[in-house]
Amino acid sequence: MLIIDSPSDNAYFNIASEEYLLGKYPKEDIFLLYVNAPSIIIGKFQNTLAEINLDYVNENNIKVVRRMSGGGAVYHDAGNLNFSFHTLLGNHDFMDFSTFTQPVVSLLNKLDIPARLEGRNDLLVDGKKFSGNAKLAKNGKMIQHGTILINSQMQVLSDALKVNPLKFVDKAVKSNRARVTNLIGYLPSGFTTVHFKKLLMEEMKLENPEAKISTFSPVDIENIEKLIKEKYETWDWNFGFSPNYNFKKAIKIPAGFIELHLDVHKGYIERAKIFGDFFASKSIHEIESLLVGKKHELEEIDLLLRSVDLTAYFGQVDASEILTLFK
Repeated sequence: MLIIDSPSDNAYFNIASEEYLLGKYPKEDIFLLYVNAPSIIIGKFQNTLAEINLDYVNENNIKVVRRMSGGGAVYHDAGNLNFSFHTLLGNHDFMDFSTFTQPVVSLLNKLDIPARLEGRNDLLVDGKKFSGNAKLAKNGKMIQHGTILINSQMQVLSDALKVNPLKFVDKAVKSNRARVTNLIGYLPSGFTTVHFKKLLMEEMKLENPEAKISTFSPVDIENIEKLIKEKYETWDWNFGFSPNYNFKKAIKIPAGFIELHLDVHKGYIERAKIFGDFFASKSIHEIESLLVGKKHELEEIDLLLRSVDLTAYFGQVDASEILTLFK
């Protein structure tokens, strides 16, 4: 087994590194640890816009990254440790989460913390979740990765993942907002994510005496950065990959009441309908037609709105007011 402590807190880098390691080490077992700066990690089959508070995410410069595995959306920051096991697919039951969560449970039990695996894939203490786990199979290998909430910013977690449920009727997998907790209240005074990471690496060495500590080489980093550019920081992967969904939002502005309905496929608008009590000198169907084929992405829609005379369709409005309909 190779134990790798990522040198980066960039969520694009760390999520991309999981895919990169699959190709570089087709046979070896790997235990990867990383800590991300504030970011939201979206499950592969989720509708990104239905999982996040887009305004809050943008205002707070929180990265949004889709991972390769299924499961729900999670928030990462410096108070959250992430672990990732890579092993040959045939060596373990794919639906068995206990094998690769046991080192975490064992370590916590040694610290007199009554942690345990409950349900399919969650680690709990006193009935509250501090770790969620997900899996994927690819290229003959299996990855199981999970989070460990040490001292994460719970209010940011709540705000970043908060979304208006009336805005979306999607065909994707929605996250189950389980009651969560940090471990900091159970750990010795002054304990940090770095302390826990060090202890977990020691626990893995204890359980796997043949394990070797490894690092990313300059070539590895260059290849991971290439994968980031091609995939993990792109709109197509993080937003456009989303399953089909219907979007609905209404606003009340001085020009009147306006309601927007969108049918979105792979991140692109296939159908748009606009309703309201506004006054217009031109048919609103013209705007609806212009929206078809555009990304459901604020920058692209903003460019479109600023390229036309919106007062001819909605009365006395400006582009920023109409743009709020698409958030």
